[in-house]
Amino acid sequence: MPQTITKGYKALVAEAESLIETLTVEQARALHGHEDVVFVDLRDPRELEREGRMPGAFHCPRGMLEFWIDPESPYAKPVFQQDKRFVFFCGGGWRSALAAQVAQEMGLKPVAHVAGGFGAWKKAAAPVDTAPADKKG
Repeated sequence: MPQTITKGYKALVAEAESLIETLTVEQARALHGHEDVVFVDLRDPRELEREGRMPGAFHCPRGMLEFWIDPESPYAKPVFQQDKRFVFFCGGGWRSALAAQVAQEMGLKPVAHVAGGFGAWKKAAAPVDTAPADKKG
């Protein structure tokens, strides 16, 4: 007997977006480079290699987010313990909406996500770093 999905990804993303702040690319660009803002790239490493990176963004694979945020976790990352604003993004804005909701529920504040994700960022001709991470000076 097949599974019956009662709430699909579209409903989950819509619910998340009703609970978090969603930034346009223009709003995100206005925050980019500010010392008190951390952009968090949730994309898979293959996406970063294929599409490029937002300069200065912190990479956190989506599957590790909760573990990296929680200071009690053996995987906790100091970046998430800072008193800063966190702006999440992914490839198209779906994963980042869900991630921002979870981060907010965990107590990380303030948080937001970028509508349209990195795809919208690139389409708007916002800054992109195409050098592989291990080749950066």
